[in-house]
Amino acid sequence: MHNSLSFEVNGRRIAAMEWGQPDGVPLLALHGWLDNAASFTRLARMLPGVRLIALDLCGHGLSDHRPAGMPYYIWDNVPEVLAVADQLGLRRFDLLGHSMGAAVSTLLAGAFPGRVRRLFLIDGLMPLDYEAGQLPELMAEALQKRARAGRRVLRPYGSFEQAVQARMGGRWPVCREAAQWLLERGMREQDGNWHWRSDSALTLPSVVRLCDAQIDAFLGRIGCPVDLVMAEQGLGLDRVQQKLPLIDDIELHIYPGGHHLHLEADGAARIAKLISDRLQIEPDQGIG
Repeated sequence: MHNSLSFEVNGRRIAAMEWGQPDGVPLLALHGWLDNAASFTRLARMLPGVRLIALDLCGHGLSDHRPAGMPYYIWDNVPEVLAVADQLGLRRFDLLGHSMGAAVSTLLAGAFPGRVRRLFLIDGLMPLDYEAGQLPELMAEALQKRARAGRRVLRPYGSFEQAVQARMGGRWPVCREAAQWLLERGMREQDGNWHWRSDSALTLPSVVRLCDAQIDAFLGRIGCPVDLVMAEQGLGLDRVQQKLPLIDDIELHIYPGGHHLHLEADGAARIAKLISDRLQIEPDQGIG
């Protein structure tokens, strides 16, 4: 079972799921793009000594959307995560991120190295990076696509089962149980159909992006130990490996599984053991 939490940040609600006891080791968790806090359900159940607090990043899950027309820049998540940490009374904290959440985590740790005690990253290290010369053309393309898109609506499903089947067979497949966890939080029923809670604006291209040199500067300022877990059938391993020398204290772990390996029983057990070893707690691998 989990507790439901809610934080007000700049007049908007940031929702969260909390597992573990109040005196457990606090660990903030950030999910991937178009996922939500339920992404950490299986892993949290294997970490009874941890007080795991998983946020719904803005526009995802039960959190509020940004105002219409306001882009979803990845760096805007950084002050919101810090605001939640402040409200929890966490001056320094451990941070767990998957995919996009991993990228948010490294931006935060690079900008505010004194706030982060340790990073655990799952199948992701940094935001997408581009050569500086690409950025003007990419900006023009993004502006044109956003102008054409208007206020798009994510396609609803006629039943929850249809949505589950689609999520199980998506670009990054997950098991049925994982799909149900994600969709129970990520969808709502209305007029006989199942609709996404996520803001459709999340699918629009970013107007402003980071170039390679900027991302390198953030990675170079990370001052805490980093454990990077990459999936054998995940994404971007070669690109990530090129960046490892920029971080002073990082250990790479390559585990079997796909991009959402933390939602798979074996992958979650491996990650739980890693986190438990680092935080010096006992994992519970009998819970899946």
